[in-house]
Amino acid sequence: MSAGPLDVAVIGAGHNGLVAAAYLARAGLKVGVFERRSVVGGAAVTEEFHPGFRNSVASYAVGLLNPKVVADLDLKRHGLEIVERPTSNFLPMLVGTGLLGHADPAAMHAEVARHSAKDAAALAEYEETLSRLADVLRALVLETPPNVGGGLRHLWQAWRTSAGVRALERADQEALADIFTLSAAEYLDRWFESEALKGLYAFDGIVGTYASPYSPGTAYVLLHHCFGEIMPRPGAWGHAIGGMGAITQAMAKAAEEAGASIEVSAGVDRVMVEGGCATGLRLSDGREIRARAVAANVNPRLLFTKMVAEDAVEPQFHRRMRNWKCASGVLRMNVALKELPDFTGRPGTELAPHHTAGINIGPSMDYLHDAFEDARREGWSKHPVVEVLIPSTIDDTLAPQGQHVASMFCQYFAPELPDGRSWDDAREAAADAAVDAVNRYAPNFRDAIIGRKILTPLDLERDFGLTGGDIFHGALDLNQLWSLRPALGYADYRMPVKGLYLCGSGAHPGGGVTGAPGHNAAREMIKDLR
Repeated sequence: MSAGPLDVAVIGAGHNGLVAAAYLARAGLKVGVFERRSVVGGAAVTEEFHPGFRNSVASYAVGLLNPKVVADLDLKRHGLEIVERPTSNFLPMLVGTGLLGHADPAAMHAEVARHSAKDAAALAEYEETLSRLADVLRALVLETPPNVGGGLRHLWQAWRTSAGVRALERADQEALADIFTLSAAEYLDRWFESEALKGLYAFDGIVGTYASPYSPGTAYVLLHHCFGEIMPRPGAWGHAIGGMGAITQAMAKAAEEAGASIEVSAGVDRVMVEGGCATGLRLSDGREIRARAVAANVNPRLLFTKMVAEDAVEPQFHRRMRNWKCASGVLRMNVALKELPDFTGRPGTELAPHHTAGINIGPSMDYLHDAFEDARREGWSKHPVVEVLIPSTIDDTLAPQGQHVASMFCQYFAPELPDGRSWDDAREAAADAAVDAVNRYAPNFRDAIIGRKILTPLDLERDFGLTGGDIFHGALDLNQLWSLRPALGYADYRMPVKGLYLCGSGAHPGGGVTGAPGHNAAREMIKDLR
């Protein structure tokens, strides 16, 4: 780190911190990034977890990464390569071949028709409706939300950004209101009758969300996961060759090329505040880093309950941050496999289309709901909801030839266990429940595992700073979105302390590996610092 004060000190080298740093440095500002871990990337990293086996450790799929960020930072030149999943998703069943999701509309129609002719007839209209709604909200991803009560500028901004909603037909306006307020279950019930199809789609309504699919607001979470446009087919999901760490490594190269400096093993203890203004950072090793401004790529609850002195903000704002809802209910596990899963309904360990899909263990809405109720009462699900991705089926850099790695994204696992129990004591038993859930549908799965890396909600908090294990830096609830993210009056990335900005997923547009909060916060900071 060069001598002298910085223009901007960035807390955290997760993907949004790196994006913000790159844009700020490209604007000619002197930027330093300080990362607690020994590697950059935050939760989007690739690591060897078993000898010879590498995988995306926490974040595990590409779909929401913003194409403007990719283009502006020239991430492809810096080594980023993304490929779409050959098959979108697969819902195995105990009886029958299950439901295989296809990118091709005709093939998907035929597949759904095997389960319900009525659902097949409704499928095109459902997807077209979601696509229109996603288009409206997608247009807001790179917008700065207006601050309620912020004056004429914000009033004009609110009017301008509402143009897409006002242009919708009345039926779509009603559908948008529904999707913000209904549960995923109620919304899907309006379209479909097949439990398998509803279970498949409902997963997107609960992913990373500690709520039942019958909870109001989960329909919006479903839509949130349709925003992506990085793939040739909007809303599709894919894989970064080399794992999610390939994304953040490319971002780090872009930031450093622009002139930003990045320091790892440099945890931040405190945001220094003098005279109501942020003046820099105090690091865990005692060093003080002076800066004109601070950009925080951390959960806002962590920022304002651990890093900023309580008396630096108004009591009402501090109370909002203490009550900021953080809970994903997620256990992440990476497993090394000696062979591919052999599903009862689609037998064989030879590579087949369903092995390249997102494999969802969650055959019905009631299965998903019961899994949530188990966790709420007992700490984790008897029969967890699990998404299995096997990225080595399309990326041979991750595992030895003939063997594979799988990402397991498992719900529900309570952020805090009842009766004062520790996740350190329950880790193996909880992971076994997730393995057993997959093994019911692929009876060779347990025996195929030769190594595993388990991350409980507590591990996600300790290792990656994900408060409450929350992968979104705050739940995507209606009272934590748009002008309410993270609080009324502070949705424009400017925090109550002058010179302190929020550039992580706790700001609009929320969670996922998008780069949008970092992009948007940097734009506002450049306006102010110039």
